[in-house]
Amino acid sequence: MSQKRISRLTQKDILEKDFKSGLRGYNQEEVDQFLDQIIKDYDAFENRVNWLEKEVERLKKEAVQLTEHTKRQQQPQQSPPPGNTNYDILRRLSNLEKHVFGNKLQG
Repeated sequence: MSQKRISRLTQKDILEKDFKSGLRGYNQEEVDQFLDQIIKDYDAFENRVNWLEKEVERLKKEAVQLTEHTKRQQQPQQSPPPGNTNYDILRRLSNLEKHVFGNKLQG
C-alpha cells in the first residue's frame, strides 16, 4: 500500500504558515483559531484515509479467499465409484439371488 499525498499542504505547512499583515490586517487570533481547526480536520481526514486504505487491503484479501473457497466448492463432486449406486447394488443382489437359488425363486 503506497502512501500517496492527496493534498498539497501538510499539517506542518498549515501550522507554520505566516501571514503578512497589511494596513487593515486580519485578527491574528481568529486566523490562528481557524488554522488550528483546519489542522484538526487534516489529521482526521488523514486518519480516515489510512483506515480506509487498510480496510480496502483487508477486503481484497477476503475477496481472494472467498473466490478460492467458491472455486473449491464448485469443483465437480466426486461421483461414487462405478457399481455403488442403489440401482447397481440391487441389480447385483438380484443376480446373486438368481445364482444361489437358481430357478427355485420363480417356481
